[in-house]
Amino acid sequence: MNKKIAVIRGDGIGPEIVNQALLVLDKIAEKFGHSFEYDDVDMGGCAIDKWGDPLPKEMLDKCIASDSVLLGAVGGKKWDGVPGNMRPEKGLLRLRAGMGVYSNNRPAKIWRQLAQASPLKQSIVDKGIDFIIVRELIGGIYFGTHKTETVDGEKKATDILEYSESEIERIGRIGFETARKRGKRLCSVEKSNVLDSSRLWKSIMHRLAEEYPDVQLSDMLVDNCAMQIVKDPSQFDVIVTENMFGDILSDEASMITGSIGMIPSSSLGNTTCGLYEPIHGSAPDIAGMDIANPIGTVLSAAMMLRFSFDMAAEADAIEAAVDKVLTAGYRTGDIMPSDANEAKSCKRVGCSEMGRLIVEAI
Repeated sequence: MNKKIAVIRGDGIGPEIVNQALLVLDKIAEKFGHSFEYDDVDMGGCAIDKWGDPLPKEMLDKCIASDSVLLGAVGGKKWDGVPGNMRPEKGLLRLRAGMGVYSNNRPAKIWRQLAQASPLKQSIVDKGIDFIIVRELIGGIYFGTHKTETVDGEKKATDILEYSESEIERIGRIGFETARKRGKRLCSVEKSNVLDSSRLWKSIMHRLAEEYPDVQLSDMLVDNCAMQIVKDPSQFDVIVTENMFGDILSDEASMITGSIGMIPSSSLGNTTCGLYEPIHGSAPDIAGMDIANPIGTVLSAAMMLRFSFDMAAEADAIEAAVDKVLTAGYRTGDIMPSDANEAKSCKRVGCSEMGRLIVEAI
């Protein structure tokens, strides 16, 4: 099978971690008889430096024309002083909107080899952490009207949170369909005791539940959900929520698994062309030092194979290779045990070495 992949290396550690993921994809292509063509795309700070725009139209067009997009990370302090509408992150928002990817799916799963790295009590971790947050991605307050004005002699800032029935329904269906393929439990998270948008959200989720009698739907206020994720994450199977709540909760969920460097994500819409990226940032402070953890990006590539290319066996091969390397005790710095005795059984490796080990394990 031949596939064209738009590759956004981005800023900071982005090029390092993406390069390792591409080596893994090359190994998969060799082993399973596929051909992957990579089309480089400039986005983020590097695009600002090169083109004066965080996502030039021709770069967006490349992504839309691809079979899927693999992204490293964008942004950094270097571009903190640029105007708000030209920040590196604006390129990412425009990419999501341009591709029409409205569903961001972030698994929160603890690898058995890294159980000691979770900040939660062992008794909580032992109950298991394995759930997915389905986040609406191109609506809500992030895409509403934003303005700052002077009123009665002082500055006033306004950000509008809006959701339509159709926007809520389409992400709700993704939540139900995802739960149907897992443990058949869906938790809808909102703030219906305060927000009109959340009350609409809740009513539509309950209407959709009638179409999915095999899925158990529950409701939870976002503040309670934030507490429950650290109190007992084993209670969750699939969480579906709006853009800002999902942004915050998915970052919280990633940290209880031990390292933000291990978590992949997918963003999908109405086509199989998706956007795949690790959830961590560009970490400019360690860029070029060959110490970043590439596993989140490698697992994002596996998600791309599974969800966009229908290559389940190939995705399984990558995940099994990661499991094998971790079982052998290899760790990047962010997942090294803090306990000196536990660390004795592990070997610290850099970004490129971790990539090489995963390639060899496939």
